[in-house]
Amino acid sequence: MCGITGIFALRGNPDIDRALLDRMNETQHHRGPDEGGMHLEPGVGLGHRRLSIVDLSSGQQPLFNEDGSVVVVFNGMIYNYRELMTELTALGHVFRSRCDTEVIVHAWEQWGEACVTRLRGMFAFALWDRAQQTLLLARDRLGIKPLFYAALPDGRLLFGSELKSLLADPALPRQLDPCAVEDYFAYGYVPEPRTIFASVHKLSPGHTILLRRDEGGEPQQRKYWDVPFKPGSARPVDEVAAELLERLRETVGTHLVTDVALGGFLSGGVDSSAVVAMMSQLTGESVNTCSIAFNDPAYDESQYAAQVAQQFHTRHHVETVDKDDYGLIDILANLYDEPYADSSAIPTYRVCQLAKQRVTVALSGDGGDENFAGYRRYRYAMAEERVRSSLPDSLRKPVFGFLGRHYPKADWAPRVLRAKTTFEALARDTVEGYFHGVSIMPDRVRSRLFSAGFRRQLQGYHAIEVMRGHAAQSPTDDPLSLLQYLDLKTYLPGDILTKVDRASMAHALEVRVPLLDHQFVEWVSSLPPDMKLREGEGKYIFKKSLEGTLGDDILYRKKMGFSIPLGSWFRGPLRQPLGDSLLGPLLRETGIFDMAFIEEMVSQHQSGRRDYAAPLWALLMFASFLRNVLHASPAAELPAARVA
Repeated sequence: MCGITGIFALRGNPDIDRALLDRMNETQHHRGPDEGGMHLEPGVGLGHRRLSIVDLSSGQQPLFNEDGSVVVVFNGMIYNYRELMTELTALGHVFRSRCDTEVIVHAWEQWGEACVTRLRGMFAFALWDRAQQTLLLARDRLGIKPLFYAALPDGRLLFGSELKSLLADPALPRQLDPCAVEDYFAYGYVPEPRTIFASVHKLSPGHTILLRRDEGGEPQQRKYWDVPFKPGSARPVDEVAAELLERLRETVGTHLVTDVALGGFLSGGVDSSAVVAMMSQLTGESVNTCSIAFNDPAYDESQYAAQVAQQFHTRHHVETVDKDDYGLIDILANLYDEPYADSSAIPTYRVCQLAKQRVTVALSGDGGDENFAGYRRYRYAMAEERVRSSLPDSLRKPVFGFLGRHYPKADWAPRVLRAKTTFEALARDTVEGYFHGVSIMPDRVRSRLFSAGFRRQLQGYHAIEVMRGHAAQSPTDDPLSLLQYLDLKTYLPGDILTKVDRASMAHALEVRVPLLDHQFVEWVSSLPPDMKLREGEGKYIFKKSLEGTLGDDILYRKKMGFSIPLGSWFRGPLRQPLGDSLLGPLLRETGIFDMAFIEEMVSQHQSGRRDYAAPLWALLMFASFLRNVLHASPAAELPAARVA
């Protein structure tokens, strides 16, 4: 795993600032502490930080073809590189290493931009072809590895694995994107292709950018892959379960290639337990496994991880974390470079820290919930969908709309009486209802959060447009499959994979996600929806396939998640820091917020009258971003957006 960065002149062949490129590269030293390299020629500069995983003695980057006319910097792992090496060698290409990176330059020579369709793995890379005066930027299909870019007014293109590498250039405009701010306070992250800065974009998963010198124009993203959701033929459950187990074994096997110590994350949930089980069976050795335990039983599931570890005789390592582990707030802001409000980033950071003490590569179970409809919200959404489909719109919308507007918000009441959110969701269509369900801050709260001036800047923009855009491109109209598709396009890359990439790379740890192998994802997407969610049971077929491998107390226990006690933090140890951060001048001076409403949220939450834990955490992380990233950047004199 590595970090890449670069500077490309869109017009002409000016000299590249070596000192700037070096600064950009060194901001990502944590991603690749083993080695660093740069390549500069007129109009092009490429930087690389290496974490050595395969072919430790060679494979340094930037890496060239035989005559030096094609050069690449690469972050990730190509799991089918050996097969591609064999194929490309038969076609006349000469390899000087046994490193997966070298496959990319020869694949480009052979297949051009279509080379990305031949790569099986997680990747983000930049490739320069001097003869064709062409730069190719590419990102893997599911967005496991990140890539940021910005076209500057002076005609230069900056790119890098993390936003901080671009922020090393003082010429980068720091203007906040109002639409990204709206997105953040709806989703808890900034979905692709936006970033918090108007001048910077993320390369979307499954996309490339091809740039030819002096062609002009803004970089245009091109899609080369999508999750197909093409229905397969009907088959018995037992037959599908057997094939699923074989495909799981195969995809985990492809992710075991490494020349360094390897292990697995083990939470005791279905996904990570399944991956560890396959690892143990395939290697025939004791696998290194890592878990986090909490000193509060309400948040601790380490006993289940220990049970799986004992079953498969793993070398199991556990670290107990204080449930009040809130000292990472400012560290997280520096890791993520833009506002990021998933509080499970804290235990994720800790488990990566623990894993790095024993291994350099760890396999995780991420992707299982998106593939197999494991999130509880799918169950709730389908229940709402049944109500929607049973009533005509002319009746459903006005009745449930009225109830949603007038039913009290009763956070203090028993769950059965907290119906306001459900009524609001039932008044909406499928996409609106799902957006409403996943938002960390509902429309009625977000509309009060922003100042009148900021709302004018939004010019009517609403964060649901992100989901609307993906829904319009969806290859399926089945309600459950559509929601899975939306998560694969938004929540998975924007939240889950971002969290794991930054937390792992902060410790120079490579994390691999076999359940997100694109061939596995394609096959799973073809399965009937009722094999994923059946009679309220998510991951139905996945659990069926594992019944001979894992016990029922692992497969069918209640899902806990990786949560932390935000609500009690803000009423206890973080009571004063919360007020100092949110009610001081930092947020006020942006002009973005209605400060009276923030004061109201803080007061009502701390008194116990309302539960504003998620919105307050989002605000706390936004303030930390302003303090630690925006105001601490080389262009600190450039202000945050003033939108009063």
